[in-house]
Amino acid sequence: MNSIRRRPPFPIARVVLALVVLAAAFAGWKYWQARKAAAEGGWRTETVQRGDIRVTISATGTLSAITTVTVGSQISGQVTQVLVDYNAPVKKGQVLAIIDPSTYEAQIRQGEAQIASARAQLAQAQATLRNATLDYQRKADLGRQQLVARSDVDLARAALEQAQAQVNAAQAAIRQQTAATQTTRVNLERTVIRSPVDGVVLTRKIEPGQTVAASLQAPELFTIAEDLSKMKIELAVDESDIGQVKPGQAVSFSVDAFPDRRFRGTVEQVRLAAATNNNVVTYPVVVTVDNSDGTLLPGLTVNAEIEVSKRADVLKLANAALRFKPSDNSPLAALQPAEQGAGRGGAGMAASLRQAASGLGLNAQQQAAFDAALAQLQQRQAERAAQFRQAQGGQGGAQGGSRLFGGGGGMRFGPPGGGGGGADAALQAQMRARLRDRLNQQFAAFTASLDARQRAQWDAALEDQLSARRVTVYKLVGGKPQAAVIRVGASDGSASEVMGDIRAGDQVISGERSAGAP
Repeated sequence: MNSIRRRPPFPIARVVLALVVLAAAFAGWKYWQARKAAAEGGWRTETVQRGDIRVTISATGTLSAITTVTVGSQISGQVTQVLVDYNAPVKKGQVLAIIDPSTYEAQIRQGEAQIASARAQLAQAQATLRNATLDYQRKADLGRQQLVARSDVDLARAALEQAQAQVNAAQAAIRQQTAATQTTRVNLERTVIRSPVDGVVLTRKIEPGQTVAASLQAPELFTIAEDLSKMKIELAVDESDIGQVKPGQAVSFSVDAFPDRRFRGTVEQVRLAAATNNNVVTYPVVVTVDNSDGTLLPGLTVNAEIEVSKRADVLKLANAALRFKPSDNSPLAALQPAEQGAGRGGAGMAASLRQAASGLGLNAQQQAAFDAALAQLQQRQAERAAQFRQAQGGQGGAQGGSRLFGGGGGMRFGPPGGGGGGADAALQAQMRARLRDRLNQQFAAFTASLDARQRAQWDAALEDQLSARRVTVYKLVGGKPQAAVIRVGASDGSASEVMGDIRAGDQVISGERSAGAP
């Protein structure tokens, strides 16, 4: 009898144990990989991009007509007619209202009667004068013949002079009364209120039957906007921003009446009449606006942005990376900016100078002088950089920095408030002064070829480069952090223009991740 062999039971417990071990090993491997990735890339970064930087100043104001005329009355009386209403278009000389003219018409008739009476008195005085003249002539002839007494001749002369005086008085009375009547005629014309300009009636403050009293000052009857196709905004700009506002700058604004539409204007005037409200000093800035379509209305509240500068196609970096400062125990704290004189730092300054020169409208001779000066400057800087690296025994690239382009001498540039003290500030000021002298000497032949306008623009651009804020940032090169000094230009609040040892696509550290963060 053949015995039947039984198969051993399936080792389920062993399989389960193996699976648990494999799962634990896989979890450990994943955890180790995550820790390794965190250790190698434990930074928050921002990418350097190329784009536009638009710097604006925000302000509020009110829309109004460029010219607003208040129409009043120079005479008193009762208003009999009002011929225009609100929003009515009017032409220069058009009748707006009429004041009762009966009082002035009666005064004119009275004046005309008084003139007629004065003329009658003049005729009577002239008749008396003719009689006195003839009497004096007769007595004068007789007196020369000694036929009448000398006293009779004197009396005749006195009568003649009196008659002449009466004629003069009558003529003066006529002129006086004529002038008074003419004044009344002018006041009669003023009973008709006319528009002094072409425009639109904004306000009407009188009604028919209302009495106008103009004893002390002219009462306001109408307000007329001369031309609503062109309007103005009076913005209140804070004193901290007013130095950046200049006539001709572009302005974009919105009004609550049309929230989905943006309007544009131009800065026309920066007024010096400062206003203080709750210890806040503001300056009025007048902006002109084209309102040809008649959309905008007088009195609308405006939220405006003044474009004080615009940088097109520049390198820009998020401000978070510019504000970043490593902690004292961070490995970044020991990093120093690399030598930049012959590298991209020097090229950044050269590019900035070249950009400044491109906006001057140089002729061929001026351009050649600029290119020669710039080439000499770059050559001298490269020579200095090579000498510095040789003096440092090959260590200068990690320890030093270009004194011309922003590093050097153990001096660290950092963000505002990042330390450094007064000694560093004084040293930076000295370095900027020396750099200014060097650049003025290097470009002396070039600047001598410029006219007054070009020289002013070049000096301003050069000063902007010298006074530009410099900060130390930390970029990732091959996955490793590296310190670099860059110059910071215009900022729109979220990103800033950057120049120097940096290029588009660079990853710049903006923060450190915690140790346990993936």
